Amino acid sequence: MNSAGPCSILHRRETARATPHRPRPPESMHHQQRRTVQTTQTTLAPAEVLAAAKRYFATRHGIYAAYPEKEGPTFVNLRGQGGEEIVIGVATGDAGTAVTGSSYIFDQQIARFFSTLPPFPTEDATSGPDDVGAAAPEEMTPDEAPAAGAVPTGRAS
Repeated sequence: MNSAGPCSILHRRETARATPHRPRPPESMHHQQRRTVQTTQTTLAPAEVLAAAKRYFATRHGIYAAYPEKEGPTFVNLRGQGGEEIVIGVATGDAGTAVTGSSYIFDQQIARFFSTLPPFPTEDATSGPDDVGAAAPEEMTPDEAPAAGAVPTGRAS
């Protein structure tokens, strides 16, 4: 007779049912989940962003085309090949128009659409806002001495 006994086998079955084995999803699965929602900032008005999204996705080739299904003043919901859903949402704020795009499969197409939007000027920690027209710092060769009052950067010899 088996030394484990029938009670031991029953206990193992009940324990297995109580704590089912759930394999961890592969890392590529987590990578995809991070890409399903993307955001950007632009200088376009919200209505212009939504109109651009409808034009952009309607003119894609074959399986990457998507057409408006629902829309409102702050979003457009597009349907693509096989029923794939793309949602583009907009919100206005001090930093221009915030644009959010979401799709499970069309993440690359959303990123490409975002690259067609004019970017909102960002502030660089060294020169200030991009639209102020601040001059870029002068570059020096290693042989040149820094100008009067300039703080030298780089490695010491």
